[in-house]
Amino acid sequence: MTAPLLRIEDLEAGYGAIAALRGVTLEVRAGEIVTLIGSNGAGKSTLLRSVSGLVRPRRGRILLDGEDIGSARPDQIVRLGVCHVPEGRRIFANLSVLENLQMGGYVRRGSSAETLEQVLSLFPRLRERLKQAGGTLSGGEQQMLAIGRALMAQPRLLLLDEPSLGLAPRLVQQIFEIIRTIHAAGTTVVLVEQNAHQALRIASRAYVLETGSLVLEGSAAELAADPRVRRAYLGEEA
Repeated sequence: MTAPLLRIEDLEAGYGAIAALRGVTLEVRAGEIVTLIGSNGAGKSTLLRSVSGLVRPRRGRILLDGEDIGSARPDQIVRLGVCHVPEGRRIFANLSVLENLQMGGYVRRGSSAETLEQVLSLFPRLRERLKQAGGTLSGGEQQMLAIGRALMAQPRLLLLDEPSLGLAPRLVQQIFEIIRTIHAAGTTVVLVEQNAHQALRIASRAYVLETGSLVLEGSAAELAADPRVRRAYLGEEA
């Protein structure tokens, strides 16, 4: 078996006196969609922030292609091919859609026009609003812009934090279809998502986090059938 694209070993991280992650070990192989499931405060977002360099590990290692990136700056990690779409979208509200996308591609030289065309083909609604300020877009359009901005850096590994949060059901379905398309084009995806039904439907493997620790792992199908997951995260009787 080939080495994982991303491996996290015995990771501890947090904020001040608060330990948000406790001894987490997991891996993501190239070509997978791996989803992280857990309630609010379980540590899912902290894990993504640790991988993207926004939170420094207190202990443990974060390996990308076998190289420890735990002390790398966020911009260095982007240049290594890891892009993070944070919860809440965090677009530049006063910049136009086009300017937001161009900001995403600043680390790449050369084929930015070709990449922009690929992103706009994936998100035709953004093409219609290129000159519009990002802050005037609807919630669904802002989420598309946040994902599109990350794709402008041509990532190998895309970290998505709650991409369907606050969206209408029709748009939720559309966002998950877009994630499928991104994955099919060759991008590895780590997905944090409260909508466990949808996440397990598109993922290859899944991990369950509770209060900062991993409690379950396996194929998405295995976890979807697990009585504990069905009861706690799918709203079903075991």
